[in-house]
Amino acid sequence: MTEHFSDRLIRSIRAKKSVVCVGLDPRFDKIPESIRAAARAKYPNDVFAAAGEAILRFNMGIIDAISDLVPVVKPQIAFYEMFGAAGVQAFADTLKYAKSKGLLTIADAKRNDIGSTAEAYAQAFLGTTEIFGEKVAAFDADSVTVTPYLGWDGIKPFMDVCKNTGKGIFVLVKTSNKSSGDLQDLKVVTGTQAETEPAFGVVGHFAESWGADDIGEEGYSCLGAVVGATYPEQAKKLRAIMPTTIFLVPGFGAQGATIDDVLPCFNAGGMGAIVNSSRDINFAYEKSDKYGADDFAAAAREKVIEMNEQLKMVFDLS
Repeated sequence: MTEHFSDRLIRSIRAKKSVVCVGLDPRFDKIPESIRAAARAKYPNDVFAAAGEAILRFNMGIIDAISDLVPVVKPQIAFYEMFGAAGVQAFADTLKYAKSKGLLTIADAKRNDIGSTAEAYAQAFLGTTEIFGEKVAAFDADSVTVTPYLGWDGIKPFMDVCKNTGKGIFVLVKTSNKSSGDLQDLKVVTGTQAETEPAFGVVGHFAESWGADDIGEEGYSCLGAVVGATYPEQAKKLRAIMPTTIFLVPGFGAQGATIDDVLPCFNAGGMGAIVNSSRDINFAYEKSDKYGADDFAAAAREKVIEMNEQLKMVFDLS
């Protein structure tokens, strides 16, 4: 039987003593020139193929440098789709390479729809596609980010695939961006006495209930939630609402969130959350006096070690 997604994640967190998720967001102009030049030489007549090659080589360098230090990586598909089919292939190859190095993967694609369309998204990222009598995986990510605003109709197809494959999803609940409150903090009437709750809280209640029928041995659902560290008070409220939900926490580092902002996302014992960092790790060489562009992987490794050290206090939560 396939091991439950949340169990795999929690056990990897324990084994590596790390709650860090490395976002793989390969901004092309920041990839070292040596990698870009080699890729262009390999594909002199196809700029998209060259871009895909450069992205993959850069990602492989990052993965090689950090695979023993963190439990999970999260490629954001937008940075790949902008390079067309070659970019999407680099996305798929990045997921495959990360898994070969023992990492769990989150496809940050923020997909959703209803009915057969949602089923197609779920099969594309988490399941298999039947082609000429064969069932093959397109992306084979361990999990995918999903938008919740179509309701249960848009979540159930993903949950069905998760139950059959041991995969997971992360539902957007309270995002880290500055304008998230324009919608997510709106007060919603929830009771007969005109009781109100912020929209993110309503979504949090729904998300916790959506995952309640699929809890792993470690006590967490296959349905996780994206909860930004840039809003620690809201995160604290959501942690109380969602005790069996693993939080994927963006906003640390480049977006300004600190260790103190991150702590409310965790349950006692330092479990229940993973903290994402993308730019600060991928392009750590830019702020380093020690490493140049060609040493990007070593700089990334050093940054992850630093982040692990900063976050080690979460394991002492009580």
